Amino acid sequence: MAVDRRKIAVFGAAFVLRLLLACLFPSLPDLLTGRVEVSTPVNSFKRLQEGLFLYTRNVSPYDGGVFHQAPLLLPLFALLPDANSSPLPTSIFYFLVDLLNAYALIAISASGQSVKSRLHSAVRKDVRWDGVSVAAWFLFNPFTIATCLARSTSVFTASGILFAVSNAVSGNSINAMLALGFASYLSLYPALLFVPLVLLCYDQRSGRPNPPNLGPFVVQHAVLLLASVAGLIGLSCLITGNFWEFISATYGFHLLVPDLTPNVGLWWYFFIEMFDSFREFFLGVFWLHLASYVGGLTARFRSQPLFVITSLLGVFAIFKPYPSISDASLFFAFLPLYRHLFPLMRYTFFAGSAILYSSLLGPAFYYLWIYAGSGNANFFYAITLVWSLGLSILLADTVFAALRDEWEQEYPEQVGAEVRQV
Repeated sequence: MAVDRRKIAVFGAAFVLRLLLACLFPSLPDLLTGRVEVSTPVNSFKRLQEGLFLYTRNVSPYDGGVFHQAPLLLPLFALLPDANSSPLPTSIFYFLVDLLNAYALIAISASGQSVKSRLHSAVRKDVRWDGVSVAAWFLFNPFTIATCLARSTSVFTASGILFAVSNAVSGNSINAMLALGFASYLSLYPALLFVPLVLLCYDQRSGRPNPPNLGPFVVQHAVLLLASVAGLIGLSCLITGNFWEFISATYGFHLLVPDLTPNVGLWWYFFIEMFDSFREFFLGVFWLHLASYVGGLTARFRSQPLFVITSLLGVFAIFKPYPSISDASLFFAFLPLYRHLFPLMRYTFFAGSAILYSSLLGPAFYYLWIYAGSGNANFFYAITLVWSLGLSILLADTVFAALRDEWEQEYPEQVGAEVRQV
């Protein structure tokens, strides 16, 4: 079997880089864990440690109202040495998860679904990067590295999503639903990816003899997804011993957004200023807004279900209630798959500038507000608006490029023609 030297070099360099950062700067993981840009109430490693402390002493991990993550993470981390006295094994575990995520990205890239699917073939399908380059883009992304060093539990949600997509493009629809069920169990919002993911599975199955009917295929996989989530919830009840306590502390916490700790999202400041009498109404509006993108994007890009998944990951990074830079890093991980769309994008400079600007000034504005006392909440919220603006421009520009690519496929004589708004 041939050895891929480039893959070994990229994976080895990524692992060594993370190991050097953790060893040369031992205070860096704890510093990143406390940053609101990296950790939120639903993915914080410090909150996970609090839940683990209670769990190992036969106390409900949800006592005290600090821990709001999936209980099946607790037996997993209980097998590892104490992170306070021996932090390196836990860090290495996260490093390996990052490498597994990059491996899934290589499988997605190798499938070629981003440039040629059952119903679509890109005009510039030869303009693409190989899987190792896509993996390197992910592994050496500063947002990915910061998330890994901070030991955010979002990396496990990203693993579920990546392996769901990698199995879908390989035609393993059962494994894809199981992986999506795992991601949905951890964070709830990945369940919105079911529609484009099942269409991606269906397109893969349709290329084989005796293709299934779409309706029964969707129903069967919906049942499989629900069964996988139900099974994980059942195991969780064995750990917690209290079904409603577990549900309200995890999924209820996601849906009702009671903790308004500042983050890089748009929800926290809005609901701080909201009168309590209007909270339920706008909570429903915000969730409806987030979910509404699924139908529109899927209907318009039915021929490109992988692009729908990529676009939805960008939507989640902007509009979910507790976003962090880990959500943006997952969205950025899928963008290199669409190298052929880069020549059609128009505002990458503005989007990149806004993202870089907010990434550098965000920590400074938070310091001015919380520690220096020379600013207020508007300082930090203003820079998070710039962050969301940059992501929104990048997402909208990517959607425009995909639309332009479809238009050039339909009208080959218009390839390279100037587009003017009328």
